[in-house]
Amino acid sequence: MREIVLDTETTGLDPGDGHRVVEIGCIELVNHIPSGSEWHAYLDPQRDMPSEAYAVHNLSGEFLTGKPLFADVATDFLEFIKLDRLIIHNASFDIGFLNTELGRVGDARIQMDRVTDTLALARRKHPGSPNSLDALCKRYGVDASARTSHGALIDCALLASVYIELIGGHQADLQLASSARTEATGGETMTSATARPKPLESRLTKAEAKAHQKFVSTLGAKAIWKRYLDDDPAAAR
Repeated sequence: MREIVLDTETTGLDPGDGHRVVEIGCIELVNHIPSGSEWHAYLDPQRDMPSEAYAVHNLSGEFLTGKPLFADVATDFLEFIKLDRLIIHNASFDIGFLNTELGRVGDARIQMDRVTDTLALARRKHPGSPNSLDALCKRYGVDASARTSHGALIDCALLASVYIELIGGHQADLQLASSARTEATGGETMTSATARPKPLESRLTKAEAKAHQKFVSTLGAKAIWKRYLDDDPAAAR
């Protein structure tokens, strides 16, 4: 399953007042785990940067002047997010800005039915509690010390960790054997499993072993599989 954690930075709070997107960050999750694939762009808003916005993200008008326009990156951005689910904190804000930018260049709007709003998730899970990204990082022990100001990619990385906590991802650790025992050694906790008294018999047939051996012989002398064939008694039968 592919999901995209997404965040934007802007010149203000309302695209209807002429405010623009100045930064977009995306991090790909595969089965809820960051894959290492990211998409990021700074954008020239073609307007001034209000001091209130600069205080949030430290992106000055001088820094952004000459950066790509949204129109220059729109196709690449849409190709990265494809039609996969988007994970966004306070999604109506980001989607409102992105859809305004997409409308300017004639591209289709992003539909909210493909968006998971982590702010809404947090409010359901922790009603009455602070549910900003900073507050959720503190609640779940996510290290946000590198976040000295808002930035699209760093916020995405933090949100990815918070999102997994919100959906209970870190509660999926399973004890694979009831005979597993926990031993405390030198302040560290180690888990070891009792060895099976009798190894299971191989379910690999002689015909399958020979067929595999024949296939590996076609891969060349340096094939990794050859390392295992040498130690595989089934392959020698």
